[in-house]
Order: sequence, then C-alpha cells, then structure tokens
Amino acid sequence: MNTTILLFLLQDGITTGAIYALLGLSLVLVFAVTRVILIPQGEFITYGALTYATLATGNVPGTARLALAMGVVAFGFDLFAARKSLHARRILRAAAVDLGFPLAVLGLTMALAGSHTPIAVNIALSLLIVAAIGLFLYRIAFQPIAHTSVLVLLIASVGCHLALQGFGLVFFGAEGLRGPTVSDAAVTIGSLRFTGQSIAVYAITIALIVALWLFFGFTLYGKALRATAVNRLGARLVGIRTSLSGQIAFLLASVIGAISGILIVPITTLYYDTGFLIGLKGFVAAIIGGLVSYPLTAVAALVVGTVEAFSSFYASNYKEVIVFTLILPVLVLRSLAAPAVEEEKD
Repeated sequence: MNTTILLFLLQDGITTGAIYALLGLSLVLVFAVTRVILIPQGEFITYGALTYATLATGNVPGTARLALAMGVVAFGFDLFAARKSLHARRILRAAAVDLGFPLAVLGLTMALAGSHTPIAVNIALSLLIVAAIGLFLYRIAFQPIAHTSVLVLLIASVGCHLALQGFGLVFFGAEGLRGPTVSDAAVTIGSLRFTGQSIAVYAITIALIVALWLFFGFTLYGKALRATAVNRLGARLVGIRTSLSGQIAFLLASVIGAISGILIVPITTLYYDTGFLIGLKGFVAAIIGGLVSYPLTAVAALVVGTVEAFSSFYASNYKEVIVFTLILPVLVLRSLAAPAVEEEKD
C-alpha cells in the first residue's frame, strides 16, 4: 500500500464515519430519553433517501400517505387516552398535530412534486415526511408501553422495523434508487479529490453536532430531554412531560436519519432494506460509546468507518464481520467493569 491509497482509504473512512456518527448520536439520544433501542433508525435512513429520490423523479412518494395514515391512527390513540376528560383545547391540539400536520405535508408534496422542483424543496419535503413518520411512530408503538422493561421495548422496536421495511418494499419496490447530488462542485487537494457531496457530508455532520450541542445546552426543551435521560421519575416529579420528551427524541432521530439517507443516496444505490445494515453500523458506534456518551460515540463512528474502509481494501468478503466484531471486546470489558444494577422503574 502506498501513501495515495492510504489517503484514499482514510478519506472514505472519514466520510462514512461521519454518517455513522450522526446515526450513533441519534441512537444514543433515543435510548437515553426513552430506553428504546431504535432498530427502525435504518428505515428512517431508507425512507429519507428513497423519498428524496422519488421526489427527484417528479412522483409523489407513498411515505407521504403513510404519514397521514399514521396520523389518523395517532389521533385515535389521543382520543382514547382523553376519553374521560374531552377538553376542546386538547382535542384541537391533537387534531392539529395528528391530522393537520400530515395533511399539510401531503398537500405540499402533491402541489410541489415535479421533475423541475429544486433540490432544496425536495430535501425539505423529504425531511417533513420522515419527521411526521417518526413522531407518529413513537405515539403509536412506544408511548403506550413506555413504562415497560427494555426487553419489551426492544421487541416492539423489532416489530416496527419489520413493518416499516415491508411498507418500504410496497412504496419503493425491489429496485434500487439513486438521488441527485447536493452539489456538483469538486476540490482537488494533492492526490485527493473532494466532491461536493463529500464536502456536504462533512459540513452537515459538523453543523448537526454543533446544533445538538446548542440545543441540549441552551434551550428549555433540550434541558428537559437531558433531565429525562438522567432520571425519568425525577423529571416527571418536577413537571417534565416524559411523553413529550419521547416525541421530541423520535422527531430528532427521524430527521437525523433522513438527512443521513439524503447524504448517502447520491453516492450509492439504496434499496428498501439497505438502511438496516447502515443503521447497525451506527449502532456499533453507539454501543462503543456505551449508549450514553455523545463524544465517544462520534469518535467511535469515525473508527468504525475507517475500519470498514480498510477492511474493504484488504478483506472485502469479511468487512461486515470485521466491523461488527469491534463491539465484542467492548461488551466484554463493560460486562466485567460495570456492576449489576436494577432497571429503573417508573
């Protein structure tokens, strides 16, 4: 291996590692706030990427209709939960969020979808659609069982993954799709060539990490999420709505997943089930970070991306095995070092 190949592999590893860093951060966020291991994060990636690619062809994606259907179901859940005290203000607020929001998104999508729609508009529509799906997914599947054990939540997460993957096959078919690049610009530095898409990956990753730091450190909702992550029961005692915290966490995770998918789909062809494997690699980074540390998760994601790049060069047939093997020593060390603790009860 010469220096040029080494630099190419490092560049590829950092690019993919930046994507895994976003996914790992969103997984840590969701688990810390809700205790849910978000296996459907892969579907957020797929939905964001393929929704964007479908909009680029001028068609209305089926995910927009799925968001509306999930909103109707969520509204039914809210009506049932409020059956003993049907306050008009509460019902109107639920109707605005559960019905008005997805209806507005579907209307915008049908009105703006076209072969000449600007890329920025397609990206915004894709993020809105996936954000609605993530918000309603928590309301339908996880909020009613938020008080149960991590194992029950994990089983529900697996069920959501399988259901969303099936919907993905229905909406997008078995054929892969690719989307247009965010930018066609390119910069050459020495022997390395940085495309506009790779530069966008770096810039958006850094911007999102800074935005999350500002959100958690300086906003009321961010501090409420941090309090919920530290102690759910204590957060409820001081008046923080843990259900709202869960909705915000899923909303952020779905948006981050959609952004990751939009950044990936111009680089490689994505299929309806591709996001699962990508999400698992973000999960490896989150596990190395202990599902609690954001900085350690980001660093671990870069390591995972670099190891994957070098594994592709030296042993392409075993690259997935090598990447997933990274969590074994981490799990062994953590199991030996961490004392057994009883799971927190609400």
